[in-house]
Amino acid sequence: MLTRPLATVAVLALLGSLTACGSEDDSTATDDPTTTASSEGGSGSFEPAPEGECAYPSDGNPAVDGVEPPSPDPTVDGEVEVSIATSAGQIDATLDAATTPCTVNSFVSLADQGYFDGTECHRLTIAPSTIFVLQCGDPTATGTGGPGYTIPDELSGEETYPAGTLAMAKTPYPDSGGSQFFMVYEDTPLPPNYTVFGTVDPEGVDVLRAIAEKGTANGGPDGPPTETVELETVTAG
Repeated sequence: MLTRPLATVAVLALLGSLTACGSEDDSTATDDPTTTASSEGGSGSFEPAPEGECAYPSDGNPAVDGVEPPSPDPTVDGEVEVSIATSAGQIDATLDAATTPCTVNSFVSLADQGYFDGTECHRLTIAPSTIFVLQCGDPTATGTGGPGYTIPDELSGEETYPAGTLAMAKTPYPDSGGSQFFMVYEDTPLPPNYTVFGTVDPEGVDVLRAIAEKGTANGGPDGPPTETVELETVTAG
């Protein structure tokens, strides 16, 4: 599973779960995709939080210098266009603030503060893994970094992860996402534990596939991309 150390990482627990904050019992990207890191994630029915009810509590780590938590009142609604300029090419996406208002509110806030700019995508999963994602959003590029707060899960329990999915990484625990997110470049079997908050444009998926074709730096199915992928600028709205 893609995970980040608990309270310090925002990794996706791939394979059964994509985790972002991390646990000390991480599994690899070649684990059975049906296993889950948390029996609580992805269950029940989700109702978007009313205004003022987006909670962003501390994750127990110091806040990133100069970064403020988002307002508990979502400042965006409907569809929000996002432009991700990377060292490997342009990736455009559309965020769904209607269905995932708290998640999009946080992402837009971080983008507006320049939080993502100059950060590296730290994780790529490729065959023979059955998970096909590029994970970004960690300012430390270690899989353990985050903004200093967590965001609530926004799940229906029916989430799927086809190519073009933009979703949040998290730890095995509920409501443990932060700033780490993953972009799916081929259909990926994951449990409905990860908030899907947007869709990557087809041209962006082609950029992700080109990154994947170059493989991982360690030669395995799960590791940093062979060529460093930097998020140069992330602009929302």
